Amino acid sequence: MLSRISLIPGLSRCQGLRGQCMSGITRCYASNPKENSWLRSLFVRKVDPRKDAHSTLLSKRETSGLYKIQFHNVKPECLDAYNKLTEEVLPKLHQDPDYPCDLVGNWNTWYGEQDQAVHLWRFSGGYPALMDCMNKLKNNKEYLAFREERSRMLLSRRNQLLLEFSFWNEPTPRKGPNIYELRTYRLKPGTMIEWGNNWARAIKHRQENQEAVGGFFSQIGELYVVHHLWGKHF
Repeated sequence: MLSRISLIPGLSRCQGLRGQCMSGITRCYASNPKENSWLRSLFVRKVDPRKDAHSTLLSKRETSGLYKIQFHNVKPECLDAYNKLTEEVLPKLHQDPDYPCDLVGNWNTWYGEQDQAVHLWRFSGGYPALMDCMNKLKNNKEYLAFREERSRMLLSRRNQLLLEFSFWNEPTPRKGPNIYELRTYRLKPGTMIEWGNNWARAIKHRQENQEAVGGFFSQIGELYVVHHLWGKHF
């Protein structure tokens, strides 16, 4: 595991860092067709479509870099009990060799959305490992009891399947205490490769001081979502 709840003071989830794009000029009122064409050439940039999926170009092999991130909004009065419960049960799945999953980290938010818990899992073996783990959990009585007790503590929950950027460091265990920041970006469709290329050049400047914990992008569900996880020892 990256760390335990008791060792991590919190994680700040920045919700305001959502990329916005201008739609540009959609109509031209010039009467001259040539002027019309000339003006459009200033604002319209043609891009040759790629046949490669961005998941193939930007990610590590899916068999080694499939992640699931969980966001649980906890009832304020239940947060301490929730943390205690998850700390008792979730590490057992991480340590059990029959479950092909690793608990990368557990966090509570300090800034941003309050009373929220975030869990990050890694599945060694890609989608087959994910399905294997889910099928085994259906017959795990302790886990089923845990889910039932947990459900009474939650207001809502959601999760997301992610792939890891090939140029980013893989999350590794860290000595605490640390504070973490999770930045979430929603990209304009079709710009993921450009985003990845720019960060592949820039990330080296923030990997030298070990701030860059992990970089991921969504694969199923809401697409073109990027998560950057940064860590700071204090």
